Amino acid sequence: MNPLDKFDIHILQELQADGRLTNAELASRVGLSAAPCWRRVRALEEAGYIRGYRADIDREKVGLGVLAFVRLDAERNHGDVTRQLEKAIRAIPEVVSCHYISGSGTFELQVVSRDLNHFSQFTREVLINLPNVKDLHTSFSLGEVKASATLPLTHLLPNNR
Repeated sequence: MNPLDKFDIHILQELQADGRLTNAELASRVGLSAAPCWRRVRALEEAGYIRGYRADIDREKVGLGVLAFVRLDAERNHGDVTRQLEKAIRAIPEVVSCHYISGSGTFELQVVSRDLNHFSQFTREVLINLPNVKDLHTSFSLGEVKASATLPLTHLLPNNR
């Protein structure tokens, strides 16, 4: 796909704000007719700019009141042992985000749980027993200030490069 132009960027911005827009609504908002807008959305999907569409669910309303940040220190950080740990982490539904980090620690996990008792049990039964885990360090969210999956895109516009 060629570099993104102003229409592509606008399409991405609009779909981040509301992924349920109809093609006609989206086309109207970005200043295109329906057919070219649809072709651009498909091209953005095929090129991997748009990875999917999902509902933004309130974790507290579904009974997941605890959000923990867990720094996981691995015993060794190389090859097969790291890949084995990554694979195990990907398979855990309670881990909603995982990043390989620099500095102290190996991975930073975001973990959701019903309450502190369930989190404690989960830590003792699951996290500490993952392959190659040396240590865990946990911090708890005391309240969300901002939680957004919306990416800033203005740097992609020609006058902001």
